[in-house]
Amino acid sequence: MGGGGKVPYPKHVWSPAGGWYAQPHNWRANTLVMGVVIAACVGLAWRVSAEREFRNKMPEKGVFFPSR
Repeated sequence: MGGGGKVPYPKHVWSPAGGWYAQPHNWRANTLVMGVVIAACVGLAWRVSAEREFRNKMPEKGVFFPSR
């Protein structure tokens, strides 16, 4: 149930995704860094959205809504 070994491929082909069988040694660190960057961007967008929010009628004090 494998599919065989790795097939020969042209070594001169470059790909932004890493090419055939790419598995960089620091993939965990790269993934962690990008996760932090994405979380920071989402947090910044959330904060700016909450600051610019306008409602004609605000919800009661004890009721939860995400931007409060």
